[in-house]
Amino acid sequence: MVKDAYKFALPLLAATVLLFLAGTKWPVAIWFGAIFLVLLLFVCYFFRDPQRTIPTDPSVIVSPADGKVVEIVDELLDSRMGHRISIFLNIFNVHVQRAPVAARIADVVYQPGKFYAAFRSDASVENEQNIIYLHAPRGTVVFKQIAGAIARRVICWKTEGENVAIGEHVGLIRFGSRVDVWLPMDTELKVKRGDTVKGGESILARWN
Repeated sequence: MVKDAYKFALPLLAATVLLFLAGTKWPVAIWFGAIFLVLLLFVCYFFRDPQRTIPTDPSVIVSPADGKVVEIVDELLDSRMGHRISIFLNIFNVHVQRAPVAARIADVVYQPGKFYAAFRSDASVENEQNIIYLHAPRGTVVFKQIAGAIARRVICWKTEGENVAIGEHVGLIRFGSRVDVWLPMDTELKVKRGDTVKGGESILARWN
């Protein structure tokens, strides 16, 4: 469980304990305690951070997020053509993001925006997001943490100038969202629309 969970889990735990203790005198409090217990269990589940088997092959680019590949298109980013892979995270997916390549973080740009449903194509451009530029030895990779209709907070734990290893923790999106990955045209894609991927483990593409 990631540390961000504690600001939600600890108040819920305290409320649960107090309500169950109050239930010895006021039985109705037990029902409210049960509701808070369910919320506590959901928070612990949502903020889980399972171990992943991270590839050691330097030619691979891994998924930065868990979820389903909903779109693969070729598009311009900063006047360069590349492949965009969009991954939709439902509320039950792991919401920790990982570095898709070993690289230096060249920039982290926060872009305010809308909160459209994350599975919509226009969410890639119009929704609130963090845009993270990674300068790897073989080229530049960009990925976006995109807020959705439920997700209202995109969090990046890294800053400009830091070096990250492939599969290293980079950030978190709270409660349902989308992650886009932009890759140079000369990369060879290894996923297709509809595939389910795991952050830090599933191979999205290979460098040529």
